Amino acid sequence: MEQYEPDSLSAAQRAAMRRSLTNGRGALSRRSVLRAGGVGALTAGGLAGLSACGIPPAKREGGATASTDDSAREKTVAFSNWTEYMDVGEDEKSRPTLEAFTRRTGIQVKYTEDINDNVEFFGKVKPQLAAGQDTGRDLICVTDWLAARMIRLGWAQRLDPANLPHAYTNLSAQFRNPDWDPGRAHSYPWTGISTVIAYNVKATGGKKVDSVTQLLDDPSLKGRVGFLTEMRDSVGMTLLDLGKDPGRFTDADYDAAIGRLQKGVDKKQIRRFTGNDYTSDLDKGDIAACLAWAGDIIQLQADNPDIRYSVPAAGYITSTDNLLVPAQSRHKTNAEKLIDHYYDPPVAAQLAAYINYVCPVDGVKDELARIDPELAGNTLILPDRAMARKSHAFRSLTGAEETAYEEKFAKLIGA
Repeated sequence: MEQYEPDSLSAAQRAAMRRSLTNGRGALSRRSVLRAGGVGALTAGGLAGLSACGIPPAKREGGATASTDDSAREKTVAFSNWTEYMDVGEDEKSRPTLEAFTRRTGIQVKYTEDINDNVEFFGKVKPQLAAGQDTGRDLICVTDWLAARMIRLGWAQRLDPANLPHAYTNLSAQFRNPDWDPGRAHSYPWTGISTVIAYNVKATGGKKVDSVTQLLDDPSLKGRVGFLTEMRDSVGMTLLDLGKDPGRFTDADYDAAIGRLQKGVDKKQIRRFTGNDYTSDLDKGDIAACLAWAGDIIQLQADNPDIRYSVPAAGYITSTDNLLVPAQSRHKTNAEKLIDHYYDPPVAAQLAAYINYVCPVDGVKDELARIDPELAGNTLILPDRAMARKSHAFRSLTGAEETAYEEKFAKLIGA
């Protein structure tokens, strides 16, 4: 049997993961609770989740081996998710949309907030998946790069469209066909994460900032511009500004984007590269304009009317957190029914109103308007068609590309 030999992690890749977990996208808050647990995940055990080798997988390429589905006999489903990524009732204990699912289907949900970051979680479930064993979880939520890895290794089950009528019909077009899971054969997005431009209109003197070119070249912004320590976001947005597709770029395109950013560093146009700690500087006006994550902008605007955002004409980068059914899960059909539940527009609207991330479900606007008209009109939560057409995903990387690209980016930002 072919052995599972994940790519080893370079120093630059380890540095990138530390940045992500401590203040990058991995540390985005879910209503003031950190999504990532911190650098603790990068202990020897955590890193082993990505770098251990010599363990046979359940199956390579093309989906997990068939497992026994006890859904008809056992009306239960175990769902592992991130903290603060599910709606909570006014009593701060109940979970209304999960309870509605149980009332409708009779399926009891064992809901666990045991995903603190992708690296740590993968290290936790990898030994069982590699051995072809049930993890005890029927549904998990992981970020796109880890979803891609699990699908590639055959550790995620192929979904049955017959159990996903709402999901199949209502999935937003911009999320339908990622290169790592064509046609969403194994996954459905839980939320989207958009990278756009944010600016403090008071700090810019009333000027709108709406392109990476302006960030890098406008002399009035010199020394007050921020880019992100997440390589895919900063390089991806720069590729778009250069007229390149982040889903189809070459080594030469990548180098051109790095060179463009390097000029911004050399002439001190860029103040610094940040994780989500840019929010305080943007709020105060020390950073006039920057690349930013949509969830942060919604939170900042609630308290500061000077915070604005723009979607560049060239487009923006989007990523996803995704629902997967792990290999050997014993309640696959029940898990599929739970996925489908969250693609029913009234349910999707209730979830979106609570977590405030990009909703991947078409047809929720009217439902969300009944809950909160302001949120229903926010294109950072419900991208309109014009905005959705501008979304681009950063393509999957080979191990060699990942190492080379992170090393170049680490040198750029001085990491």
